[in-house]
Amino acid sequence: MSGNDLIIYEEETNRMNDMLSKMLKGCEAKCALLVDKDGHLITRQGFTHSLDTTALAALLAGSFASTREIAKLVGEPEFSVLFHQGKKDHIHMSIVGERSILVVIFDDRTTIGMVRLYAKETAIELSNVFKEISEKSGSDKPELSDEFADAASDKLDDIFQD
Repeated sequence: MSGNDLIIYEEETNRMNDMLSKMLKGCEAKCALLVDKDGHLITRQGFTHSLDTTALAALLAGSFASTREIAKLVGEPEFSVLFHQGKKDHIHMSIVGERSILVVIFDDRTTIGMVRLYAKETAIELSNVFKEISEKSGSDKPELSDEFADAASDKLDDIFQD
């Protein structure tokens, strides 16, 4: 596990799911995915039964990564929002904090403006949850590391003292 990894517990996942559900109801979208920038699905809400959400998460993260490189070529650090328009369904993607992407899939029952409004509010709320998780895991790490180091040192002492 790298230093940037977060452990998300059920309580935080439930909070995120509640936020996504509220957003979906507000903007009348079909479904929402929360994906990390490495392409791993964090959570999902809405009508996702017909989607391969694992593959979709990886492809959406790849799309965001390639667009980040395009942004750099035109002098932008990153494009924070992407929109793909299809014949029936559309995809709105926005950055959540530094490490996640909020994906909203919607159809013509709503507008891009409504989706953008609710997605922006939800992204702020989700960012706050990620900050809390990061702070909590940051305060837990030294204790866990010290315990492990002490236990490992004791075991090594036992082995080599014989």
